[in-house]
Amino acid sequence: MGYLRNQLATAVTGTFAAVLSLLWVLLGSAYPILHFIFMMAVPITWFLTAMCYLAQKSKDYMHKYGHDHDIKKKLNEPYQIVGVQGTTLENTNKITDSELSQTKSKLGNEVDELRNTVKLKESEISQLKQKIENLETMVQIEALKTELANIKALASQEKAKRKPKRKVN
Repeated sequence: MGYLRNQLATAVTGTFAAVLSLLWVLLGSAYPILHFIFMMAVPITWFLTAMCYLAQKSKDYMHKYGHDHDIKKKLNEPYQIVGVQGTTLENTNKITDSELSQTKSKLGNEVDELRNTVKLKESEISQLKQKIENLETMVQIEALKTELANIKALASQEKAKRKPKRKVN
């Protein structure tokens, strides 16, 4: 478990904080500069003591179930199921070659289906892009027609202004 149940850092930091607190009481009033130093150091050391305690409690909590991360899995051996409380259960069912080949063919079929779906989506996307380009061209044609109509209207107005008025006798 370790020294002091793995709380050695907490004990050392707490002892240092307690000594600083005692020195603050004894020397703080005699030396005003030390009062300022102790006023800064004592809360910081007590904070560090609390953080050491909480960090160790967190580590103990995370590792209290004793999960073994060093278990190496081999393909030829039966796989293990790790229980909630760290117990290990052996699964005696071995996966046979025929099951592996069936699973492989199923996965291969699914991959092929996904590829076909992606190809269909890509063709739909390219068709939509072509339609967008056609629409942009149509919008440009309509803009040109509108501009041409405006130019014709302006030209007819200019022609009307230049035309001399006839005198009626």
